[in-house]
Amino acid sequence: MSCLTQRSRPKAPQKLDIMPRSKEIQEQMRTKVIEIYQSGKGYKAISKALGLQRTTVRAIIHKWQQHGTVVNLPRSGRPTKITPRAQRQLIREVTKDPRTTSKELQASLASIKVSVHDSTIRKRLGKNGLHGRFPRRKPLLSKKNIRARLNFAKKHLNDCQDFWENTLWTDETKVELFGRQMSRYIWRRSNTAFQTKNIIPTVKYGGGSVMVWGCFAASGTGRLAVINGTMNSTVYQNILKENVRPSVRQLKLKPSWVLQQVNDQKHTSKSTSEWPKNNKMKTLEWPSQSPDLNPIEMLWHDLKKAILARKPSNKAELQQFCKDEWAKILPERCKRLLASYRKCLIAVIVAKGGPTSY
Repeated sequence: MSCLTQRSRPKAPQKLDIMPRSKEIQEQMRTKVIEIYQSGKGYKAISKALGLQRTTVRAIIHKWQQHGTVVNLPRSGRPTKITPRAQRQLIREVTKDPRTTSKELQASLASIKVSVHDSTIRKRLGKNGLHGRFPRRKPLLSKKNIRARLNFAKKHLNDCQDFWENTLWTDETKVELFGRQMSRYIWRRSNTAFQTKNIIPTVKYGGGSVMVWGCFAASGTGRLAVINGTMNSTVYQNILKENVRPSVRQLKLKPSWVLQQVNDQKHTSKSTSEWPKNNKMKTLEWPSQSPDLNPIEMLWHDLKKAILARKPSNKAELQQFCKDEWAKILPERCKRLLASYRKCLIAVIVAKGGPTSY
């Protein structure tokens, strides 16, 4: 019994339904399509030669004819819900009142029939250079304060460096037992927010604190006095009497040295104002509400940071740590602070007497 063998027909070359994955290979293939097309071949011949679908060949050639290129062009994507009018309204509102929340802006857009998520609003403001940030805390300045700050900066802008290095800078500050914990991030798992290791303990009223008076010059830190009880004019004058002259001798200031003190009420009372004159001390006139002009603020920051790292457990330790860490501040640190003081004055002038970054 004979078997009939059926001749198998040769299979037609399989055409690719999709372009190769690599972008470079895709562009090379599209370029070949255009080259063959420019040589006079038609869609069918190009499709057969490159193994592409005829519709793909037609789309490549159509794109080349329309745009003059075969590379991928930017796509518009999903149309934005925030119209140009809505965007202008967002920018106008946050410029007028930077404290406006994204939820309030969301409600404002809803009034003009634009419904978007508050995260979309934040993203759109970010694209326009407006980002959510914690506001900086600065002293409240009246017009009188601003004028006084500006006049001070202009008057002393061209003073020689020796004048600032021969000034005894003074101030008071409060150091809390447990310190003011700064905002910090932690890594934790879900539902572990209240585990001991994931919280920052707080104590009512800071758990106790001490008030200290300190002074420094370019040659280093002077004396640090712990203030017991309420600070008033009498207490302040006693502090000056016991610590200013010894600090001047310790820091080896020149006979032309100047005393700087802030314009607190206890510093500007009649008896306190007369005290430096009666004791033949030259004072530096000082604009109120100007901690950014007093470089001792940076040393207070260093002091509190060092004390927080030592973790005092009671007020006695806190007082001792204050004295220890104050004495550890290097003279080089003090000298660097005063070396850049002119920049601080320039910043006040640029801000027209307003707040600065110092």
